[in-house]
Amino acid sequence: MNALIDLLPIVLFGAAYFLRGIYVATGVLIVTCFAVVAISWLRTGKVQKMQLVTAIMAAVFGGMTIYLHNPEFIKLKFSLVYVFFAAALLASHFIGDKVLLARIPQEALKLPDAVWRRLNLAWVIYFLLLAAVNLYIAQNFSEAFWVKFKLASVFLPVVFMLMQAPFLARYLESDPEKDHAR
Repeated sequence: MNALIDLLPIVLFGAAYFLRGIYVATGVLIVTCFAVVAISWLRTGKVQKMQLVTAIMAAVFGGMTIYLHNPEFIKLKFSLVYVFFAAALLASHFIGDKVLLARIPQEALKLPDAVWRRLNLAWVIYFLLLAAVNLYIAQNFSEAFWVKFKLASVFLPVVFMLMQAPFLARYLESDPEKDHAR
C-alpha cells in the first residue's frame, strides 16, 4: 500500500501533463507530494524523511518552474532527488552501525553486514545512474518524451530488485510451518 501511495505523485503528474501541460502537472506534483507526506503521517504518526525531502524539493523546484515559467527546474528536481537518495545511502556507510538499507525492518531477509554494504552500494550506483539518465533525457529529448520516461521509470526499482533476486535468494529465511504444509 505504501508503494502505491508513493507512486501517486508521479502518476498524477503524468496524467496532468497530458491533460493540461507541464505547469499544471508541476502544481499537481507539489500538492500530491505533500499529500503523500500527510497520508503517511496520518496512517503511522510519523513523517517519512525521504517523502518529506521529496515534497520540499518538489515545492522548491516546482515553484521555480511555475514562477519562472521554465520547465527545466522540475526536470532537474528529479535528478537532484536521486542524487540525494544516493548520498544518503552512501553516507550510511560512514554514519551509524548499519547501512541505511539494513536499518529497514526485514522479516524474511537476513543478510551478513558485508552483503548489506554491497547491496547498499548497488542502490547508490542505481540512483546515480538514474539521475544521469534523467538529465540526459531532459536535455536531449522532447518534454513529452521526458514525461513518458518519468512515468515508465516508476517500474525501474522493481526491475532493479528483480535483478538482485538471484543474488539475495540464498539469504531468504524459510518459514518452517509453510515448508511443513507443502
